[in-house]
Amino acid sequence: MKIVRLEAWSVRLGLREPYAIAYDRIESVDNVFVRLVTDSGPPGYGCAAPDPAVTGESAAAVLAAVESAGSELRGADPLRRMRLLERLREPLADRPGALSAIDMALHDLLGKASGLPLWRLLGGYRESIATSVTIGILPLDETLERARRHVGEGFRSLKLKGGLDVELDVERVRRTRETVGQKVELRFDANQGYSYDDTMRFVEGVREARLELLEQPTAAGEADLLGRVTAAVELPVMADESLLTLRDAFRLAGDELADMVNVKLVKVGGLAEALRITAVARAARLEVMVGSMDESALGIAAGLALALARPGVAYADLDGHLELVDDPAAGAVVLRGGELHPSDAPGLGVELPD
Repeated sequence: MKIVRLEAWSVRLGLREPYAIAYDRIESVDNVFVRLVTDSGPPGYGCAAPDPAVTGESAAAVLAAVESAGSELRGADPLRRMRLLERLREPLADRPGALSAIDMALHDLLGKASGLPLWRLLGGYRESIATSVTIGILPLDETLERARRHVGEGFRSLKLKGGLDVELDVERVRRTRETVGQKVELRFDANQGYSYDDTMRFVEGVREARLELLEQPTAAGEADLLGRVTAAVELPVMADESLLTLRDAFRLAGDELADMVNVKLVKVGGLAEALRITAVARAARLEVMVGSMDESALGIAAGLALALARPGVAYADLDGHLELVDDPAAGAVVLRGGELHPSDAPGLGVELPD
């Protein structure tokens, strides 16, 4: 089997309900899709949802990087994926989304060539996993309405976004807990919006609400500040934007800067690197959440394969496809009662239209 060509295209996807986070308001997103065509068998597919604030990439930058990688891959054996990914590591060092999309397509091809779904091929530790669903920064009444709706849909874990106003965030968390009761897990993501003092006020204010975790309260570029927060509070603290590379994982683990890490494929450069990071996290006894951007169900399927494959993954936040309009890979994963189930088709189980 040889690679014939690598195709890439960008799709702008609208959101059914726009939302706000600490540093942005999201109304539509760009996803870049790739198709890896070989001289035999079906193609492999991958995608990336670049975010300039997180990965430093635009859709145009990802497209250009993928297209430049095509000449490097042409004629190569796609089943020697680690050799190919290592070859691309340096030229795509600052393009993790592009590397992730190619990595995903190579893994999809591996599953199709072997006749196995990727989640089984990577380990098959579990058959499904519960996912949280995210509620952006909204007025209190809308936050509570969304919380009631999602619980009614069967979700057992809600993630509230915040980071702009500590007092309002505290009120939204408290009132959400009162609304959904004690059996629903609540998580909070400040998206780097807090100072150290803000974080202390927030943690004290929500003590009775029994949050499950606090995600990335402080700026990504100040890892030591995240470590101060982690050491000062009993609430588990998760690193998200502070984790972009394997080296970041070693630092977070070695210096005890967080209790948990959020691994997103587009952020770290794909499944191969994510598997290394989850191994580091498990060795350091850091709990892992597999997260997502606002990405096609194709990307969610790849994240789900990782979450199902590895015992060290404790949480999933794989809801990034739920609000997308006209997703070309819709149906790649199955959501039942807040639980995500994979396709049993080979690879990622996705075939995109030409």
